[in-house]
Amino acid sequence: MAIPDHHRANFQTLLDAAMDGNLALMECVDAVSGEPRFVVCAVGRSGEEYLFTPFGHLHDGDPFAAYVPPAP
Repeated sequence: MAIPDHHRANFQTLLDAAMDGNLALMECVDAVSGEPRFVVCAVGRSGEEYLFTPFGHLHDGDPFAAYVPPAP
């Protein structure tokens, strides 16, 4: 499966934010389950306001058990 262009663009945004030191780890609440999540966000500014763009949350437990890599 090819990675969609919009995911590639979002990943590049995440890399750029990391290079600029503009990442944050925020404690949020999952909108569906209500469980706490620790979310990786890019940080931007709009005037005096900070903008946080969520990219994903850190996995609780063993991430190696949660994901299967693509077949060779």
